[in-house]
Amino acid sequence: MINNNLIQLAKQCPDVTIALKAGELIEAIEYCVQITRKKLEQQITDSNTETYQSIEKVAQMLDVDKSTLWRWNKQNYLVAVEIGGKRRYRMSDVRKILDKNLKQS
Repeated sequence: MINNNLIQLAKQCPDVTIALKAGELIEAIEYCVQITRKKLEQQITDSNTETYQSIEKVAQMLDVDKSTLWRWNKQNYLVAVEIGGKRRYRMSDVRKILDKNLKQS
């Protein structure tokens, strides 16, 4: 619990000087590493989980018309999948297009 209190104190009083024993410093560092690791693992898990977006959401995200998505599907540039009779787009495919456009900018 000392680690959480230490972090809160540092956030509230960033200019205060704190004296720590070496063991306490190691404990605080390990706590920060543990918290950071958990956050990174969650981000990796979230990014590995495939989601499927609607035509409307994808058109908005890519700032294109629905007819463009239809054309891209025909050209195999961004292929839709049928889920429950509805056309959806893999978020991983949408991210690839967004990343490609960012690199070209």
